[in-house]
Amino acid sequence: MEYNEKTIQAKQKMAQHRREFSCREVDEYSDDPRLPPGQHIVNNWPVLDLGYKPDVKLEDWKLTVDGLVTNPITWNWDEYQAQPQQPFTSDFHCVTSWSQFDMEWLGVSFRHLLSVVQPKPEAKYVLFESYDDYTTNLPLSVCNDDDVFLVHTWNHRPLTRNHGGPVRMIIPKRYAWKGAKWIKKISFAQKDQKGFWEVRGYSNTALPWENDRHG
Repeated sequence: MEYNEKTIQAKQKMAQHRREFSCREVDEYSDDPRLPPGQHIVNNWPVLDLGYKPDVKLEDWKLTVDGLVTNPITWNWDEYQAQPQQPFTSDFHCVTSWSQFDMEWLGVSFRHLLSVVQPKPEAKYVLFESYDDYTTNLPLSVCNDDDVFLVHTWNHRPLTRNHGGPVRMIIPKRYAWKGAKWIKKISFAQKDQKGFWEVRGYSNTALPWENDRHG
């Protein structure tokens, strides 16, 4: 698909100026040690996208996992729901400078997915692809963590289309652009392949505690 270049440029400016103007700030957390440098706490969840929100019906949703894995899979919604479902709580840090604490999720852990597909020894990197053709990338070692999930529920409600439903990635130790919304495909590879924002100058590592926003 073709993205709206004006929208892309606007998002890049917000990241550079580190402010998302739809946020409602909460000053009482400004000195909280859980807050990474350059971030501020909000009490809402701002909607950021590239100007297109795919409307993926549950009966049409599928997740394909391929590449350097022993057992490639394609899950439909029922098969995904049949996997072990685990609740967890995490913080959420956006590159445009806002954070939210204690977001509650429900979903399938990435470690469970790894146990199913069994990456081959030469697999070192993961590429995530969304239903809007967005991509982002991470080392497999980063994804193999106990707080990385494919989630379908936020704060006890189904994940909305605005926020990446039916299913999105949550990777709390990285800026949120690494957690692909509307997840469609996960590919394992030997070499790194930069994603949508990474080829446009965003950091390839995206570490909030290092203020690691741009390459």
